[in-house]
Amino acid sequence: MELGRAIVLVVLMGVTRSLNVTTIGPETVSTDTSTHPETAEENTEQKEAIAVGEAEEDVMATGELNPSHYPAQRAAKVVQHYLNTRYGSPYKLFGLKQVHSGNAEDVADSGRKYQLEISVHEIISNTKENCFAEVFFPRGGKQLSPQVQVSSCEELLKIDPKSEVEALYQQYKTNKTVRTEKRIPDSYGHIDPEMTPFWHLSIVASSFIMLNESTENTLYNMAQVANITQLATENDQLKFDCHVLLHDMVSQEIPQWKLLFTWSPAEGVKVLQTEQLPHIHECEKHAKPN
Repeated sequence: MELGRAIVLVVLMGVTRSLNVTTIGPETVSTDTSTHPETAEENTEQKEAIAVGEAEEDVMATGELNPSHYPAQRAAKVVQHYLNTRYGSPYKLFGLKQVHSGNAEDVADSGRKYQLEISVHEIISNTKENCFAEVFFPRGGKQLSPQVQVSSCEELLKIDPKSEVEALYQQYKTNKTVRTEKRIPDSYGHIDPEMTPFWHLSIVASSFIMLNESTENTLYNMAQVANITQLATENDQLKFDCHVLLHDMVSQEIPQWKLLFTWSPAEGVKVLQTEQLPHIHECEKHAKPN
């Protein structure tokens, strides 16, 4: 695996009038992280962890874990997705800073439990806190979502950007014009500051998929939001349809998903529908020649 080519964690946010989406290959993802240091920081740490743990990527260790190796890193990444689904907003976004310690044990025939001490980073306020987490990966023929419990993150959870969130909500609640934006960030990694809150909001919405799809053999990040459409507001909820590209850093696959979700300051993000789209290579294989 050539991890130096790993796709940077960026999110592309745009708007389209149609639910039909255009396939965007992973080559369109910017590798310039200078404009968004929070993604550069997270991606660099993950590359270092993967480089150290690559030799053990298929070993499901029990007992005390090396914090830099795959098993601990994968379980800790699930905690990040969980926090974003529970507490994330356009102005509140969580990232994994560091894994300090970890322990894994088999739970009869039902699954595996990981106990972790990690540093969690609230990216927008640049606030860090050490937290304890327990992640349980169920076993069985049908894939089930990991179960997560987190403690000692009280200071991070107290962060409340209420005024910014309310101002954004009021601005777009009354917006009657369909805006079309594509390839944000662009191929150079640039994001219009006005679009940054929607970049964060798209990460939060996609975290529901990444949490649900995570296993002991995955390590999901956002690659792009190819497009996003603001639909008519319903019951005081802003409603969006979007097409996202995720990146599994283990397999190097780029799964594509469509999401329908709502957001408001009072209710947070609620994902209404998800649909997995064909892989990019499958789309290219079936594309008609010019």
